[in-house]
Amino acid sequence: MYDPKSHVATEFISNDEIQATLAYADANKDNVTLIDQILDKARLHKGLDHREASVLLACTLPAKNKEIMGLAKGIKEAYYGTRIVMFAPLYLSNYCVNGCVYCPFHGQNKTIPRQKLTQAEIEREVIALQDMGHKRLALETGEDPVNSPIEYVLESINTIYSIKHKNGAIRRVNVNIAATTVENYKKLHDAGIGTYILFQETYHKQSYLDLHPYGPKRNYDYHTEAMDRAMEGGIDDVGIGVLFGLDKFRYEFAGLLMHAEHLEAAYGVGPHTISVPRICPADDIDPESFDNGISDETFEKIVACIRIAVPYTGMIMSTRESEDIRREVLDLGISQISGASVTSVGGYAGETQADLESNQFDTSDKRSLDEVVRWLMDLGYIPSFCTACYRAGRTGDRFMSLCKSGQIQNCCHPNALMTLKEYLEDYASPETVAAGNRLIDDQIGDIPNERIRQVVAKRLDAIAGGARDFRI
Repeated sequence: MYDPKSHVATEFISNDEIQATLAYADANKDNVTLIDQILDKARLHKGLDHREASVLLACTLPAKNKEIMGLAKGIKEAYYGTRIVMFAPLYLSNYCVNGCVYCPFHGQNKTIPRQKLTQAEIEREVIALQDMGHKRLALETGEDPVNSPIEYVLESINTIYSIKHKNGAIRRVNVNIAATTVENYKKLHDAGIGTYILFQETYHKQSYLDLHPYGPKRNYDYHTEAMDRAMEGGIDDVGIGVLFGLDKFRYEFAGLLMHAEHLEAAYGVGPHTISVPRICPADDIDPESFDNGISDETFEKIVACIRIAVPYTGMIMSTRESEDIRREVLDLGISQISGASVTSVGGYAGETQADLESNQFDTSDKRSLDEVVRWLMDLGYIPSFCTACYRAGRTGDRFMSLCKSGQIQNCCHPNALMTLKEYLEDYASPETVAAGNRLIDDQIGDIPNERIRQVVAKRLDAIAGGARDFRI
């Protein structure tokens, strides 16, 4: 039985409903009348359900696919403008008791060096990240109740927030750790995290069981219901995603949207972010051993259809993807990207060879943060280091109401300019400073509210004079 309001995983992610959805999409993939009706609905910027969006994803008509891509671009601009939020992952530990066959951290891998950062080592990593200019981190760790208990994660979060180096500060820590209990989610909430992120990997239950032969992560229901427990624990910003390439992409797409619909139906708040990673090479992991890989063209259409279906959600893309692919999908829906990412434990400070050889996956985009920032500006985007919504309490239903009404632009656009100015003053190369100041000068006049425009102009001058941490 399919019930989006149910808290039972196999009811809000119903295999029967997904199969019926795929059959419906196949039957209507060239149904011009229906596709036009769906596109007309999507132009209202209210989103689509999983069946409607699956029809668009299955569509094979070139003219309609062109409309789909154009509509995604328009929705992206309407909700997020040209802002691109920057972040970096920070790996605490790669000890793991799970058997995930797609991840080199799996418990039986004997070739990867096992690492766990001490609090002193975390400080060195954070300072290295601050020296790049990062303000927002995504905390990552393998699942190991001995080496990475919740107490270690909480202590690490406290350490990260406590480090002030020159003008550097990590203003928000998002957390991507294994599914846990309501009580532990309450502890994470009290520690001041931003978004709790957990990828489903695959929504196909049998594939999930095959891909997770042992370990606590093998429990499909417990893993899939994690966001419900996180919400119950007080975390109102959650991020979902799948690892494309593990199972059929249209199945995963439908399941992903059903998960978003469940969160909206059950809690009135959909996912704060949706991530779209694709499986890529890593230590003892060969992507060619998985037979569900997707082409770049398919990947771009998935991004576009997610943006159309869930217009309010942030969409994340990591350095798994190349510069070329990242450029192509920025217009289609992506609103957050990582920069200068290291996926090994201790890799930012890089004190030992093991620090550099414990990657969870190989990065394709290996440019420095400064290079990525300048690249974004050259493409017409505003790199944003903003974390104001978390710190101003604009989370959960408050954030979503502002986002769905379009009012969030009055906060995000000014904050993007101010945090970019901070980056330019403290970390950027001369070439990036010149390009950034030109961009900011051009953008000031685009702030529609006269009062906000005057406030931002004054604060930009104050930032140039040494002041920091302004926000609207």
